[in-house]
Amino acid sequence: MRKKAISMLFVLTMMLGLILSGCSSSSETSNEGGSGSGDKVTVKLMHLWPAGSSKQHNMIVNDIAAEYEKANPGVKIEQEILSNEQYKEKLKILSASNELPDVGMTWAAGFLEPYVKGNKFAPLDDILEGELGESFISGTTEAYALDGKTYGLPLELNIAPVYYNKKIFEKYNLEVPETYEEFKNIVKTLADNGVTPITLGNKDRWTGSLWYMYLADRLGGPETLTNAINRTGTFEDPALIQAAEEIQSLVGMNAFVKGFNGLSNDEAKGPFMNEQAAMYLMGSWELPNYTTNEDVPQEFRDSIGFFKFPTVEGGKGDINSFVGGPGVGLFVSEKSEVKEEAKKFVEFFVQKWGERSVTDAGVIPATKVDTSKVDLPQMYIDVLDELNNASNITLYADVQMSASVAQEHLNMIQALFGEQATPEEFAKKHEEALASEE
Repeated sequence: MRKKAISMLFVLTMMLGLILSGCSSSSETSNEGGSGSGDKVTVKLMHLWPAGSSKQHNMIVNDIAAEYEKANPGVKIEQEILSNEQYKEKLKILSASNELPDVGMTWAAGFLEPYVKGNKFAPLDDILEGELGESFISGTTEAYALDGKTYGLPLELNIAPVYYNKKIFEKYNLEVPETYEEFKNIVKTLADNGVTPITLGNKDRWTGSLWYMYLADRLGGPETLTNAINRTGTFEDPALIQAAEEIQSLVGMNAFVKGFNGLSNDEAKGPFMNEQAAMYLMGSWELPNYTTNEDVPQEFRDSIGFFKFPTVEGGKGDINSFVGGPGVGLFVSEKSEVKEEAKKFVEFFVQKWGERSVTDAGVIPATKVDTSKVDLPQMYIDVLDELNNASNITLYADVQMSASVAQEHLNMIQALFGEQATPEEFAKKHEEALASEE
């Protein structure tokens, strides 16, 4: 019986093969890389917003993808989602093997440059012409441009305030600091009372870089760090060495959560969200957890405020100068077999993201927002006001640098916080890395 069934299956298979071969000779339907009628085009999207740690962002991406598929029945958006550091590593691997996703996420300036020079990202100026280009906040798309062409479309515009727990501050009669001395007194008071002053996940290293950048800004002014990176200045500038000294002074005061150099940023959020740490310096992308995220208890959300990084007495920086800039942006792979469809999806995504991200995720988009027409939480409005009044926004140091120098910077940040390098060694290693590229 089994032999008979196999024989019948063989005959049917042969007949089907003959029918299909006859059809294909008269009507070829293959349209690889295009979106011809009858074809199902798959656009591969890789992003860094997992449902667990970035619930609202993830939800919006899913909604936009579904909306695009509905409007374009022949297109399937296939997602791959990774955490921040995993994403960066996989992007390098895929780039080396010419297997980048059709659409992915990139950072600006130095991060983007090697991909552009390696002919990995496609220019997007054609979709910036007209209304889409005019919708971006001035200066945001320029951060993704190289040699007059734009290779990424920014989704976010961020600044990094210091978030703090009002209940913990009230318990120890602490007030929001305006000077660095006041800030250090807060750190000392909390540490003396067995409370973790600051949570920090410095395993990711860029998190510690935020602290160093603010101290560099407040001590040396807004241009000192940028000048050291672009080689009109030096990392051996006294203000930059002093900033490194202040980092180690904070470490010596037990300012940071125990084991901070071995914690990822996602892990370090725990002590702050559980009200075991009083402060957390992080980008404004965290606003949803303190405003709109319904998974976070309302009582906790009500207890969180923020303040600007305080000024240092005798320093050249001012309190309205922020670390921040455009966040992630979308790129299209130059080698994509569905490049035109990918560009259409990117254009659609940017427009929909601008509409949804404000109200649904509390994210400041890189496109213009009429705040009078949206219902926003007060903290979000306050941060938006700070952004509008900012005297300066210094782009993240590792983003300003080339990939190799950025790695050296991040490694030295971890060594500095771990007291495995002196401030002078920290400066010297930066100088050596930058000099090697001159």
